[in-house]
Amino acid sequence: MKNRTVADLKIGETAIIRGFADDSLSLKLLEMGCLPGEEVTLKLVAPLGDPIAIRVADYQLSLRKDEASVITVE
Repeated sequence: MKNRTVADLKIGETAIIRGFADDSLSLKLLEMGCLPGEEVTLKLVAPLGDPIAIRVADYQLSLRKDEASVITVE
């Protein structure tokens, strides 16, 4: 079974960050507040599907879809 990622969430859905599927982006995502154990909620999706806006660590963050697909959640 494929791990769920932030890119798989539906608008309004909340999940818990578990880790990262790509170590090359993990430091950047950690610096932006995407820490394992944090709640993340998908807030908005651009009309063409990219970028997306998530709520994490009490602020809203815009990510490209490929960045969101690296953040594994449960």
